[in-house]
Amino acid sequence: MNILKIVFTCFVIWLFAPSVNAQTIQLNGKPNPAVSAERLKRIDTLIQSYIDQNWLKGVVTLIIKDNQVVQHKGYGYADAETKKPMAKDAIFRIMSQTKAITSVGIMMLYEQGKFTLDEPIADFIPEFRHPTVLNKLNADTTYTTIPAKREITFRDLLTHTSGLDYNDIGTPAGVALYTKAGIPSGLGYFNASLLDKMKILAKQPLLFQPGEKWQYGLNSDLLGCLIEVMSGVSLEDFFHKNIFVPLGMKDTYFNLPPSKAGRLTTVYTEDNQHQVIKWGHTYRHIDPDYPLMNKHYFSGGAGLSSTAFDYAIFMQMLLNGGVYNGHRILAPRTVQLMTSNQLDFTYDGKDNFGLGFSLTSAKSALKNERYEGAFGWGGYYGTVYWADPKAKLVCLFMIQQTPNTHYDLETKFEQLVYSSLLK
Repeated sequence: MNILKIVFTCFVIWLFAPSVNAQTIQLNGKPNPAVSAERLKRIDTLIQSYIDQNWLKGVVTLIIKDNQVVQHKGYGYADAETKKPMAKDAIFRIMSQTKAITSVGIMMLYEQGKFTLDEPIADFIPEFRHPTVLNKLNADTTYTTIPAKREITFRDLLTHTSGLDYNDIGTPAGVALYTKAGIPSGLGYFNASLLDKMKILAKQPLLFQPGEKWQYGLNSDLLGCLIEVMSGVSLEDFFHKNIFVPLGMKDTYFNLPPSKAGRLTTVYTEDNQHQVIKWGHTYRHIDPDYPLMNKHYFSGGAGLSSTAFDYAIFMQMLLNGGVYNGHRILAPRTVQLMTSNQLDFTYDGKDNFGLGFSLTSAKSALKNERYEGAFGWGGYYGTVYWADPKAKLVCLFMIQQTPNTHYDLETKFEQLVYSSLLK
């Protein structure tokens, strides 16, 4: 009788427990009845036409529908000079796609009760106490300030409403101030102490009052520093132990191992005639070899390299409500919080912003392919990702080129993705 009870109990647990396969990305190659394979082939034709016209050198795409890979391909060249084909497991410098991983990392500490979202970050890095706001910037980069109305909070950093700016890619005022202070953008290689640079950042005036505007800035680099301060380990080690290993992200690194260097794609840009050329080692102060350099300055805003599939695992975890392959990274409610609008205004005039992600608004959903609530972002070198909970989609579009006159390809790729869905 006891044996029968045990068998019955095991059957009930098996019947009602969440399936591991339902959590993981399936590579079974079976047709998905919700996707037209014939329509997906249009993507091949579209991308190849851009490559044939020498508008781009190489692309990797990945589409996951209902936890199943329905398209994953490399197009063109990973290196055009040597005619090296673009493999679908090519490694890309994902730049600002790092931000989402940093956002998840800080929210893991949030779930441990390390801080509250509206707590001042100065509780952990005291140099940020009593910030000031830029009043007037003079031609010689001297300036006047006014007191900030309140402290910078964790929510401000996660929503890019702190008043921080960027060097190199920021506003003229931010670039001038941060260059003078020696604060790096995080794009590339820096032989410096992250905490030391963030303490210098703390002494610079904010560009606006905290919470009053959206401005892309060094918020995620500062969040990465806060992760290091609170956890007592480097951001590299924190990500590896708490995110990459549990999820099985085997190709995501700050410091790319030499054994995988051959899979790193070449970076391109455009000349004055919009011809695609190779990115030089000193262009825009970013040496494209930085993934192979031994770094200890870990930029939570731009430092990682990864593959389309690795990043898809990360996004599928979020789409699953914080769990993947039996490993829970975040609670479902935390994921819901991160992918819910946090602002009283649209960040770009049309869409919302959560805790680390752009969110498709109801208005945008009426005019574009993504459904309301889809969340995503991209990277400086042209990588783009999004997850669409309603469509049960995870999509990656990966290139290594900026600027890119023909960036409408990404928009067209998105059109073709959704036009292939049958339900």
